[in-house]
Amino acid sequence: MFKPLTNNSQLGKEVWIFENVLAELPLKYPKILSYSVQSKPISNWIILEDLGTINHIFDNDIALELTALMAKWHSFPIARVSNTQLKGPKPPIQEMADYILKNKEKVFAVFRLHNVSALIGNIIFNAIADKPFTDKKVLCHGDLHQGNFGYAGDKTVVLDWEHCHLNTPYWDLYHLIDISHPDFPRECGRTLRNMILDSYCEELQIPVTEREKFKQEYYLFSAVFSIWMILLIQSDLDNQNSKWNPEQLSRQLEETIRKLVECAKEII
Repeated sequence: MFKPLTNNSQLGKEVWIFENVLAELPLKYPKILSYSVQSKPISNWIILEDLGTINHIFDNDIALELTALMAKWHSFPIARVSNTQLKGPKPPIQEMADYILKNKEKVFAVFRLHNVSALIGNIIFNAIADKPFTDKKVLCHGDLHQGNFGYAGDKTVVLDWEHCHLNTPYWDLYHLIDISHPDFPRECGRTLRNMILDSYCEELQIPVTEREKFKQEYYLFSAVFSIWMILLIQSDLDNQNSKWNPEQLSRQLEETIRKLVECAKEII
């Protein structure tokens, strides 16, 4: 499979990840067969192994298998990647939180537009002020939406590692559990969400006494990220400047609001 490299800020990073990280992890992914990374953008490309048809489904089985795999790459020694200047595709969660705090009236206006109660907003804004985000960093895939994982035959595969970077563990968990995507509508309700979080805690051997705190931090992270996504999607709908059609964006917005409300109701 031929993949042109058009993201100049990430130039060479995907190849570096394949050569220095993925080769040591128990993951199924398309191998790089050949590549050209040069200073001229037009010359940059990667040829990847063809794994055949990939079924991009989301169910309990693949969610829990990906959780176990995620625990493996989250355990990779970060000292070995800390000087590589790897960057994610979106702002850090604290920047999202700061933006939301500065645009509180805009957030509540969008909430009113979509019949989200002010109580939900108050829960989240109070929690942002009271509970700072963890500064713990792990190696994250960075963009683990449904289009980047699936089944190739009977094997679970994880694709597109170009946004691999150091971030909070909640980053990958949010993308697995609660991120919405216009091309991949899906549901992950309270039961599966908590099953994934419990499984992650088991895989990383997080002490039982710390697991409720871990889950509370996730719910807040998810709520903040979802508000940031809601503002982004609403802007795309208002300005009609997205590559996705209004029907896709409206469906994505409804899904994101639903997940926001579910997580906000879990915040103590």
